[in-house]
Amino acid sequence: MKKPKTNLWNVFKSVAASALGVQSDANYKEDFEQPSFVPFAVVGVIFVLGLIGILILLVNLAL
Repeated sequence: MKKPKTNLWNVFKSVAASALGVQSDANYKEDFEQPSFVPFAVVGVIFVLGLIGILILLVNLAL
């Protein structure tokens, strides 16, 4: 059995890869074997909010 993914950087990389559609099947399966989805949900919300913030910033700079 693999040890739980407690490293925040690994969770962020996994969320970013999934959001961008480049997550490998092996990493996808490994993520679903983790005991808790909470770190993935929290990092996912932060990632999406950051992405929205960057898009708003870029639009404001362009206008």
